[in-house]
Amino acid sequence: MPRYSIVIPAYNESERIVRTLDTVLAYIAQQGWTVEIIVVNDGSRDNTVEVIKGYAQKHPSIQLLENPGNRGKGYSVRHGMRHATGDVVLFTDADMSSPISEAPKLFDAIAAGADVAIGSRWLRRELQTTKQPLYRRFFGRCYNGVLRLVLGLSFADTQCGFKAFTQAACLRIFALQKIERWGFDPEILFLARRLGFKTVEIPVEWAHDSRTKISYFRDGMRMLKEMMHVRGYALRGAYREKPGAAVQPMESTPVLQKKTL
Repeated sequence: MPRYSIVIPAYNESERIVRTLDTVLAYIAQQGWTVEIIVVNDGSRDNTVEVIKGYAQKHPSIQLLENPGNRGKGYSVRHGMRHATGDVVLFTDADMSSPISEAPKLFDAIAAGADVAIGSRWLRRELQTTKQPLYRRFFGRCYNGVLRLVLGLSFADTQCGFKAFTQAACLRIFALQKIERWGFDPEILFLARRLGFKTVEIPVEWAHDSRTKISYFRDGMRMLKEMMHVRGYALRGAYREKPGAAVQPMESTPVLQKKTL
């Protein structure tokens, strides 16, 4: 069984996934970790799948999972997390905005007793090597303020795509996750608190990538709606755990057999 699982959602990532996988493979080899790498293809229209298949044939630690079409980042992360078998499960963005070398910070927090450790861009702003444009920072801070009011989340940064979970927390949280697109991060943090998991926020190095696929107007409005959906789900009792639900895998098409490095 792997010590760590690394989940990478990917949509039209043929330009960036090569550098990402090269970097991750080199780093885990340097650390001597036992790792599985799960790349989740979200209905890419470029040659992302072919690139990942090529890597998987050469590196037995890599597994490719296919979504049923383009379902969104939230669905992709949930898909990968529910198939991960590591003692600690990390999901990270395909652009490596937070480098994989920051992962030990989250793993150390979990080793110290946390159930969930989330990377933060805002606890130590000097760690931002490439900052976001001013308008993105403004809307991000506004969104964070609304989250505090609606969902009661007190984190400085809910949206950093660099989060780690114990296997137990991973199983229970992602079995309940419902939001499939960009607004899933607040939902899983809301669920972690609701389920009584200890969540800590860790400052990490981070760099803005101008090729980001999120639109702050279109996707921002959708994320606000999804935030209200989370509140509605909670009020209607939709987040009640069902016996045995956490151990049921999602439907998937594992393209290549999973092994560990």
